[in-house]
Amino acid sequence: MKSAVVIFSGGLDSTTALYWARKEFEKVYAITFAYGQRHSIEVEMAKITAKNAGVDEHMIFEVDLSKIGASALTDLKMEVPRTKSVEEVLSRGIPSTYVPFRNGIFISIAAAYAEAKGTTELVGGWNVVDYSGYPDCRSEFLSAMEEALNRGTKIGAEGKKWKIHAPLINLTKGEIIKLGLSLGADYSYSVSCYRGSEVPCMECDSCLLRAKGWAEAGAEDHLIERLKKEGKITE
Repeated sequence: MKSAVVIFSGGLDSTTALYWARKEFEKVYAITFAYGQRHSIEVEMAKITAKNAGVDEHMIFEVDLSKIGASALTDLKMEVPRTKSVEEVLSRGIPSTYVPFRNGIFISIAAAYAEAKGTTELVGGWNVVDYSGYPDCRSEFLSAMEEALNRGTKIGAEGKKWKIHAPLINLTKGEIIKLGLSLGADYSYSVSCYRGSEVPCMECDSCLLRAKGWAEAGAEDHLIERLKKEGKITE
């Protein structure tokens, strides 16, 4: 049976990747990391989305990267930068919300989980078009990690080839949303705010990029629709 492990943060991109994997694979395992992030609400929301998507297994893996710090997402003494526009997000270098080698750590752990499940297929929502400048979201990084897995795992040594699927890598945020909608994705619980709020702050990079994407897709954000119904935000 064709199976895959999805690295699933619970955000918009990884939700799209999850629904893409459900279409491409017969069996889907999701792994969500509780890594000491200030926006830990995404972990609880990921549980809801994974259940609604009907994954075969959803693992919550704890790895406390706040012990390392050096990121506004894991060090509460650091400020999440306030951003005025999407243009500002896309024009600057690597922001303070970069978590040191986060995707390398996540891929390594997800690969161990996948190897235990007997699969060499990993899926993630990495993207290089509308993104905040993270070097561990780039194609060359994913290719290097794929090669490392082929060389450094038992399953690789036995001749099975690892494949890291990045179906969103060259898509804009609007295209990612359109793809997800075509796959029946439900984004109602896909929180994105770096400040840890269920209600978008509209001042962080993630909130601004998300709003831009929904505008491009020509649809109302499922999260906003849910929050309005629950009375958590007004019209």
